[in-house]
Amino acid sequence: MTESTTYPVLITGAGQRAGLYLAEQLLACQQPVVISYRSPKPGVDRLQKLGAQCIQADFATNAGVLAFARRIKEDYSGLRALVHNASDWSRDPLPEEDPEGLLAAETFQKMFQIHQQAPFLLNNQLAPLLLKAAKELGQATDIVHLTDDVVRRGSAKHSAYVASKAGLESLSLSFAARWAPDIKVNTIAPALLAFNEGDDAAYRHKTLSKSPLYMEPGFGVLWQTLDYLLHQPYMTGNLLRLNGGRHLKN
Repeated sequence: MTESTTYPVLITGAGQRAGLYLAEQLLACQQPVVISYRSPKPGVDRLQKLGAQCIQADFATNAGVLAFARRIKEDYSGLRALVHNASDWSRDPLPEEDPEGLLAAETFQKMFQIHQQAPFLLNNQLAPLLLKAAKELGQATDIVHLTDDVVRRGSAKHSAYVASKAGLESLSLSFAARWAPDIKVNTIAPALLAFNEGDDAAYRHKTLSKSPLYMEPGFGVLWQTLDYLLHQPYMTGNLLRLNGGRHLKN
């Protein structure tokens, strides 16, 4: 970021990987950061040492989401941005694993809760803080939803996950219309940006082959995109794909 504010950027689910990287970049720019995390991780300790406020929260229940929102309203008078990164990558149960359908119902409900209901509730609860900051800063504040490029084509193994992320993209449009011009609301839809340590060579090649650019870009490209949105005054209700051109191949 080219400038920072005293109002923090809130990132949900920032204890590891993408969320952790974004928080570190913002802190390096002297931008105050507050994060949510589900369970203790080394990344949370690192962010605390760097000066971030780290709040443990359970977004799997409405009570957990609303308790987190109350804590934010108690601790802060305004927010520069709200970045929805919290996510869960659960696959659909197979019929032979779930003959009664109970596990499938639980999986879908969990995906809906984390990827749609939690952002919906937090946006509504924390909008007054974003609106106040916008008025005092003399510029629009931001809500950014992180979804997934797979929404574009669906997934045979993760249909509940994909459907919930698709719903979040729809919510972005509704919230963008509701709060313009004071709050900009946009979506970033990444494909895989960074492999996990245990991913083998065959998986890496298969995944990289889905993109014409054939590269593992890392989380830096996500930071570039978020930074762009935070400084772009004329964009709301838009979706930016970080997929290396996958739509050209599938």
